[in-house]
Amino acid sequence: MIIAGLDTETTGLDYEKGHRIIEVAALLYDVDPVANTRKARGHFVQRINPMRNIDADAQRVHGISLDDLRDKPVWEDVAPKIGKIVNACDWLIIHNANFDAPFLAHELLRVGQSIKPDIEVFCTMENGRWATPTGKNPNLGELCYALNVDYDPSKAHSALYDVEVMMQAFFKGIDLGAFRLEKKV
Repeated sequence: MIIAGLDTETTGLDYEKGHRIIEVAALLYDVDPVANTRKARGHFVQRINPMRNIDADAQRVHGISLDDLRDKPVWEDVAPKIGKIVNACDWLIIHNANFDAPFLAHELLRVGQSIKPDIEVFCTMENGRWATPTGKNPNLGELCYALNVDYDPSKAHSALYDVEVMMQAFFKGIDLGAFRLEKKV
């Protein structure tokens, strides 16, 4: 089965208010759960010119300014590439899927890209509640700590870095039996 770890950075929190994706990263793997094999199949990382301002709160989190994006392609040029990747997958692995998955789906549909309806989404945040003493949704650093994955807060909120450490944590969680990919019925 083909899985992709995916993360985005955005201009703000609400796509319904016109916020846009400004960075996307996907790491692809060919996974055989029976044989417990994982083969890296490639990656895609792209910064995107949102053609709009970036909220100050969002910029404080990810550190990406509009000046950093002026020479980058616009979403209409990136969407076909990321759409092809997403549609080639059986599963998307996302930390905070309730944010990234709808944001990505909205942005793809906004420019006429369709998403196959049978893609499964696994959220490492929602499925990682065991990683915190109180059972709250863990942030990525907490999840990595619980799974003994090195996590550098100074590198956090770069889409590629976040996907890399999330996938390390995901695979460790699979190996320990803390995560399982199960199709929804």
